[in-house]
Amino acid sequence: MGVIEVGRVCIKTAGREAGRKCVVVKLLDENFVVVTGPKELTGVKRRRVNVKHLVPLNIKIDIEEDADDKKVIEALKETSIYQEIMKERKAG
Repeated sequence: MGVIEVGRVCIKTAGREAGRKCVVVKLLDENFVVVTGPKELTGVKRRRVNVKHLVPLNIKIDIEEDADDKKVIEALKETSIYQEIMKERKAG
């Protein structure tokens, strides 16, 4: 179980994007963060989410707080999770 922090890859557990991977890009307070898929990669829009609706994975990418989607995708490409996401897109 990872900790919720900027760059942490998570799975959403609630809402229409439940089951999809996303990346924490900003911490708002102890209950809310901003995540992005990014949308063109995983289908998760950049939005505010309750941390109770996230399951952190053991993967953390190296991004700055509030990084844009392009930077998030570039950082994801350097991880094994990127290949996993691409396989899920092809399957889905």
